[in-house]
Amino acid sequence: MGYVLSAVARVLEQPTAWGAACEMALLAGPLWAAALVGLLLGWAWRPRWAAGIVATAEPPQFTSLDFWRAQLPARLRGPFDYLAGTTTDAARQRQQEEAETSFQGSSEMANEELAVGKDDLVNLWRLVEGNDGGPAWIKMMEKALPNMTYQAWRRDPQNLPSQYQSSTIFENATPEEVRDFFGDDEFRISNKWDDMLISYNTLEECQTTGMMKVHWVRKFPFFCSDREYIIARRIWKLGGAYYCVTKGVPCSSIPRRNKPRRVDLYYSSWCIRAVESRRGNGGSTACEILLFHHEDMGIPNEIAKIGIRQGMWGCVKRIEPGLRAYQKARAAGEPPSKSALMARINTKVGDNFVRGLESNSDQSDIMEAEEKPVKNRVARFLVLGGAVALACTLDQGLLTKAVIFGVARKFVGQRNAL
Repeated sequence: MGYVLSAVARVLEQPTAWGAACEMALLAGPLWAAALVGLLLGWAWRPRWAAGIVATAEPPQFTSLDFWRAQLPARLRGPFDYLAGTTTDAARQRQQEEAETSFQGSSEMANEELAVGKDDLVNLWRLVEGNDGGPAWIKMMEKALPNMTYQAWRRDPQNLPSQYQSSTIFENATPEEVRDFFGDDEFRISNKWDDMLISYNTLEECQTTGMMKVHWVRKFPFFCSDREYIIARRIWKLGGAYYCVTKGVPCSSIPRRNKPRRVDLYYSSWCIRAVESRRGNGGSTACEILLFHHEDMGIPNEIAKIGIRQGMWGCVKRIEPGLRAYQKARAAGEPPSKSALMARINTKVGDNFVRGLESNSDQSDIMEAEEKPVKNRVARFLVLGGAVALACTLDQGLLTKAVIFGVARKFVGQRNAL
């Protein structure tokens, strides 16, 4: 305040108007600088309504409910919508845009935290295409019912439980029906087509991707305790096929118990797709389910193999009447369960994804095909060269040399066969 009074006194003391004007300019300089700094700072931290003023060049309607509603977070705007009576088209559009933004954000967050991801889809796709690099499959059985055919294979990787592959073809069924059927845990228990499932409980679910984490308790034979599973499952749609990955995941919220015994290693994944009917009608009215399954049940592998082989068909043949009952229930208008609705939330995969996988597979096959002959030629040269040097070094007659060359040639032939 003293600075302002002294500045005013200096202006009044000037004998001429020009001197007073210069003194006033010196006085206004710091004030203009302060105003400029304040303007810059205010522009940097301007509120949203100020940006709207600049963008539209129209005065804000401070008395409008829409104006004050726009200043609030989305979760607090309900009372203003209620006071307005009806929601305008602009407000509905804003709500939709905000919902889509929130949906995309939750999707990205969910993809980062999901227990079943892209690598699981790639692994299942390679299993379906038969290029996962595992051992060869051995056929176990082939059975049929009037409206269903079934084939099963097994393979035994080293230091892992036996792995099983099956192909089940249902006549007069769509992939969507079969997808909902296998994803409906409630119908599994109520219909008892899967009589091993005692109880289920949904632990987590993602409304964006359809991923679910479920707690299962399954019944085992009388000489074994029941088993519990913490599984995560998610479905992708690739073209007209559905790829469903189901695998065991850790869960710290459910403590381990002696009974039922927890199964940690569990993998049971499906590929569901429309195929041509076996009846020869020329239409894709049938549905094939390719299943890949393995688990560590805590039973010696050889005993587990015998038990699975003996009980496999007994379990599988109950699926077909269960599916027909499910189709009738849906046709009668019975609403799907919550787990079936979750099975309908799928992640769509474009053709570029498949083409990328196929190009990588072809490239790896070509590289192997190019590298193997080179290695074989080097090995053949070394073996034959060593045989020649040994034969020339030893002076034991033609018989000894012939034996050496014969052994070397046989060894080279075996290398070529490999």
